[in-house]
Order: sequence, then C-alpha cells, then structure tokens
Amino acid sequence: MLKLFNTMSRQLEDFEPLNDKEVTFYSCGPTVYDYAHIGNLRTYIFSDILKRVLLFDGYNVKHVMNITDVGHLTEESEQGEDKIERSARMEAKSALEIADFYAQAFKDDLRKLNIIEPNIWCKATDHINEQIELIKKLEEKGHVYKTSDGIYFDTSKVKDYGKLARLNLEGLEEGSRVDVNIEKKNPTDFALWKFSPQDKQRQMEWDSPWGKGFPGWHAECSAMSMKYLGETIDIHTGGIDHIPVHHTNEIAQSEAATGKPFVRFWAHGDFLLINEGKMAKSLGNFITLNTLPENGFDPIVYRIFCLSSHYRSKLNFSWEALEGAKNTWLRLKRKFLDLGRQTGEINVLFLEKFKTAVNDDLGMPQALAVFWEVFKSNISDFDKHATLLEFDKVLGLNLAELKEEQAVIPGEIMKLMEERKKARENKKWQKADELRKKIEDLGYEVEDTAQETHVRKK
Repeated sequence: MLKLFNTMSRQLEDFEPLNDKEVTFYSCGPTVYDYAHIGNLRTYIFSDILKRVLLFDGYNVKHVMNITDVGHLTEESEQGEDKIERSARMEAKSALEIADFYAQAFKDDLRKLNIIEPNIWCKATDHINEQIELIKKLEEKGHVYKTSDGIYFDTSKVKDYGKLARLNLEGLEEGSRVDVNIEKKNPTDFALWKFSPQDKQRQMEWDSPWGKGFPGWHAECSAMSMKYLGETIDIHTGGIDHIPVHHTNEIAQSEAATGKPFVRFWAHGDFLLINEGKMAKSLGNFITLNTLPENGFDPIVYRIFCLSSHYRSKLNFSWEALEGAKNTWLRLKRKFLDLGRQTGEINVLFLEKFKTAVNDDLGMPQALAVFWEVFKSNISDFDKHATLLEFDKVLGLNLAELKEEQAVIPGEIMKLMEERKKARENKKWQKADELRKKIEDLGYEVEDTAQETHVRKK
C-alpha cells in the first residue's frame, strides 16, 4: 500500500481512495503569463511520479489540471495588476495570445520531460459561470461581503481557517502576509470577484450579479475541481509555496460552500534552490527548460536530476550537478542498450524491492538504487531488460524508445579515441580534454565512466 505524506496531518498515511480503485487527483497548474521555470517544473515531475505510482499500483486515475489565464494578480494583497494583462501590455499582444502561447509552451515542457498530461485541462476563462455559481453559494451562506473593489470571502466565519498551513491568526496583522487593504475586515480575507476599474476597460472581464469584473485567483481551483472530480477529492498537489495562501483559501471557500471535506490528501513538493536561495520569477534568478539544450543538456537529464532527491527535500541546482546527472543518463543509456532488445521475464524479487521504495512516500532515490542493482545482478540480460522496462513505468525515462546508433564509428574518430585513452592513462588531462573537444567538434559524443569510455554519434 502506498504511504503518502499528508500535509494536513503532517505525517505519513496509508493511501486509499474514496471509491475503490478510482483516484480523483487535482494539480494546481501554471499561470500562463511567462515560461515556466525549472523550479516550477520540479513540482510537475513530482506530481507525475505520484500519478505513475498510482497507475503502477493498479489504480485508475482521473487527473485534472487548471490553466490560470485570468485573476492572478501581481500582489498578494490582490490590489496589483493581472499578470496576464501585464504581460499582454509589455509584449504588445492580446491577453488571449499571451495565455495561449505560454499554455502551449508549458505543455511542450511537459512533453519534453515525459510528464503524462492530465485527463482534463481546464482554463479559468472557460469556467467563469462555475466560479460565479460558487460565489453565489457562498453569498447565500453569509460568507462574503462587498468592498469598493470586489467581493471578499470573510475568513472569520470559518472556525478552522488556516488549518493546512497551521496559521496562528491571533495577532496576525495586515501586512504580515499581505499588503494593507483598509476595507478588508480581516487580514486573511481574499477576493472572490474583483470589479473592473472605472477609468479603463480590461481585456478580460465579465458581467456578474455584483457588477462587471473578473474572478479572484483562488475561486477557479475550487470551482473546477468540484465540477470534474466531485465535492471531496482524493489528492491535491502543488508546490509548498501554495500552502499558506492559495491552498488555504481553496479549503476555506470549498468547505464553506459544501459543508464537506475538500481534499483527503494534500501533497506538496519542496523548492528547487539556486545558489542556496529559492528560484523564482519575482527574484529574476530563474532558468527555463529551453535553456538546458542551449547548454548541452537533454531535458530528460533534468528529470533524472530531480529523481535523485526526495520530493519533500529542497534540491540545489547547479550546472555541475546537472553535469553529473547527464553522465548518469549517458551511462544508463549505454548499459540499457547493451542488454539488447529481447525481453525476458520480470524479476519478482527486484520488482518487490522497487515497489517497496516507490510506495514509501515516492522514495525515488531508493528506487533508482534498485534500478542500478538490477544492472549489477546475475540475472540474464533478457530478464534485466524486462525488469527495467517495468520500472520505467514509474521513472518515465522512455527506455523503450531508446535506439542504438546505426552509424559505424569512423577510423579517424577511433584513432583520436585511442590517443585520448593513452593521454588519460598518462594523466595528461589537458591533452585528453583537447582530444575530447576535437572529437565532439567532429560530431561525436564521448562518455567516460569509472569502468570504460564510449563514443557515439551525436
């Protein structure tokens, strides 16, 4: 049985879905005003691994992910500019063009990382009516109030508000979590519907019972998850930065509307760090996935890099660390291809060890250790091939698609390789590096491992 760390209880729990083998699974998707950075993408790799483990364990998974294309403002106080409209203004495009472009870029990133797409993509702008209906229900139950700039959720009406983040609301002052808004009754109150400004027309605005405007950021996830997955869902994933505000507010509005528990298991991935600090667009220190090939890294190398650390641990990014993951990938590819294409029987003992690792709160470092153990074992190459392909259903490295290079290595390249080998044996490292560069300039890739060296056409 899968043991999963539940952020709500702060402990490992045995996972069982509400409905036998059917798992309802919601992931917070991107706000599509810019490219996702690799820190964002680490969270989606974690969600993908969780989904793959559930499938590996025999569950049917109904997975929904939102696309935030309206309502996510630049300030937590909900007084700033809409991020989509700001990008539209800066890039001299329409808000729709911005949202469509960056949504497609995000989906391209998922494909490059072998992340399985959700069963349902849902855009905030396609579900305005559902969000309005949610707000009307909250209004009927006395959970909202009106200010000059919108309709707000009154968090004081929810006795256990902040339970996910374990917020200490006593003494919490306006500005400790958000900027000051003198019309708000409580520091933690949040906008459900924002009114359009009087002096200008927004690109994205809709009529509502309260006036022309647009939904707040938090409303969409509650409205769409309940539409597609029901009022209580099994799993909700996201980054840990969503815990104190976005996910806390999702819980408050959803449970106030239905009177039922919103999510049974909350699962959050920790930050990717760069220079020991959080990677974030607001800090200007982010790296996109497209940057990796420009620096000689296949995007799948980043997936392996992320798998080397537990999803609830911080992971520090450096180009040197990524180089290590690249060498691991090259070695893994070579060893797997050397097994041949004939498939034997899945080794039950190794399969059980692998299942134990992945079902222990997605223990991917331990699962990778079992993966390498198979290579070193005495079972036949055919059985190794079958066993590793089975593991890859969780790892998501697309091993079945690997192809042996067809080209014969030319004599000129082999001669340079021999010279390089001698240089390395004589510890002439500069000479060896020069020969490597010469080989690479001729269109070939050199892979050094502890045991041997391989060369293949790029």
